[in-house]
Amino acid sequence: MNVVSEKNNFLYLTVGIVLLLFVGAISDQFSGVIGHQLVQAFSIINIVIGIYGFKSKKMWFYSTFGITVSISIVVIIGVILELLQLYYLHLILLFCFYLWAVFLAGKQVLFTGAVDANRIVGAICIYLLMGLLWTLMYLFIAQAIPGAFNGVEQLVWYDNFADVAYYSYVTLTTLGYGDISPVAPIARFLVYMEAVVGVFYMAVLVASLIGVGIAEKNGDK
Repeated sequence: MNVVSEKNNFLYLTVGIVLLLFVGAISDQFSGVIGHQLVQAFSIINIVIGIYGFKSKKMWFYSTFGITVSISIVVIIGVILELLQLYYLHLILLFCFYLWAVFLAGKQVLFTGAVDANRIVGAICIYLLMGLLWTLMYLFIAQAIPGAFNGVEQLVWYDNFADVAYYSYVTLTTLGYGDISPVAPIARFLVYMEAVVGVFYMAVLVASLIGVGIAEKNGDK
């Protein structure tokens, strides 16, 4: 059986992110009591995959016991935060995890090592992670500032997840459909910064892959 490692960690995490976004869309399409629970559950799954995939195999949580303890801790923290209605803290913790994942993925993908399938998937994974980072920031603002976005109500974050994630990726790719738009100044700042980062990431990614390819070609001579 395949396990998560540095040779395939991006595949698992990328699939996890896509499933999280898909579940968010499904829960929004068929709204019900279980919708936000699915979003939170897949958020936890992504955290566990990230912990399991990006760390050294010598770490204690690579054992079955370690994985079980890791999942239990993350689930308990999520339940406690929801029961205490610490929604802002929940968003901050999720943001810290995805920021950590982007940092570790960037170290593994950009400018170092041979270009292989995992690195290409890793580049896609980083792009998706950046969209999630901005999603969480938009959710924080939408919940904290009434009317921060046209087209987004002031609700608990998981109720707005699908709409805000959609808006984040539309902004990251600079599509800009216009059905959701920023109103609050801080929201506008984050929106144009996401668009700038999205464009420059593609430029940096292409330069990185070309640089690695040239280095490999020169090394073969």
